[in-house]
Amino acid sequence: MTEEKRLNEDGLILSPHYQETMQTVVLPYLKQRQQDTTVSGDGGKPLFCSFFTADAPKGTAVIVHGFTENGFKFSELIYSLLQNGFNVCAYDQRGHGRSWRDEEITDPSLTHVDDFNAYEHDLKIVCDTMLKNRPRPYVVFAHSMGGAVTSLFLERHSGVFDRAALCAPMIAANRNGIPFFLGKLICRGAKLTGKGKRRIFMSKPYSGPEDFATSCATGKERFDWYDAVKASHTAFQNNGPTYDWTLQSLRVSQMLLKPGAVEKIEIPVRVYGAQEDNSVLPKAQVLFTQRLKNGSRKVIPGSKHEIYRSPDAVLFPWWHEVLEFLKGE
Repeated sequence: MTEEKRLNEDGLILSPHYQETMQTVVLPYLKQRQQDTTVSGDGGKPLFCSFFTADAPKGTAVIVHGFTENGFKFSELIYSLLQNGFNVCAYDQRGHGRSWRDEEITDPSLTHVDDFNAYEHDLKIVCDTMLKNRPRPYVVFAHSMGGAVTSLFLERHSGVFDRAALCAPMIAANRNGIPFFLGKLICRGAKLTGKGKRRIFMSKPYSGPEDFATSCATGKERFDWYDAVKASHTAFQNNGPTYDWTLQSLRVSQMLLKPGAVEKIEIPVRVYGAQEDNSVLPKAQVLFTQRLKNGSRKVIPGSKHEIYRSPDAVLFPWWHEVLEFLKGE
């Protein structure tokens, strides 16, 4: 079977050959172009970063992953970006993957942060370190929590990125029916009683392969590939938040949408909402987009929260549009 028949025009994998193509084509290709390094993030905390070099690069893309994710999970998209002329920087955010985790957190599946601002500070340091002397334009693709981190970054730092694509951004997390004030009250109470770094009551530790039907993906082949990766790599088994992380996720919505904040973003921003998203609130995305100077929002039919793990019929046209946007076409 030829490589051309395994991949579409943008370098995405045809689902019937997903596992084989990922193992024999995509990952070996990435390994040849990958340089791993450690960046000292906010407070000197080590962040795992990978930089991938394209042939004759025409720009540089940064991938900012979501809650309980890591850079490796986006291998298919990294491959596609390389095929389309972008260098790529992908890093694991603090408390995730191969980056620094709080020494008091002994459960590798537990995700914690003391202050959401640290995520934004980390992104600034990663950009200052990894984008230096790289070809412009600088673009960013951010998912979910990464979309919140990136939006906060864009509100505070102009002139770094030229374009931003936000995939189901966590402008506000879905609280599963718990009122905002009550969620904050519960988490503050846990923090005051010394339980801030404990797992929130509605979450359970990672216990092995996950259930596709209840996952945030709609593409079975893409789900199966990463589910096997996650099961075999302890560092990738993040699956739930602490009370402190949950409290910070509530506070970031207020930071992002405070008066005058969104209006500071000058660059073109494309917000993509998932039609069947149970992880973040679409209304907050709409409010955010309406206040952007140069922004638009599109809902992707047939998708759950992880739009990038959709079936070919959903993923291919959506990702082609993302590429055209990032290229400025």
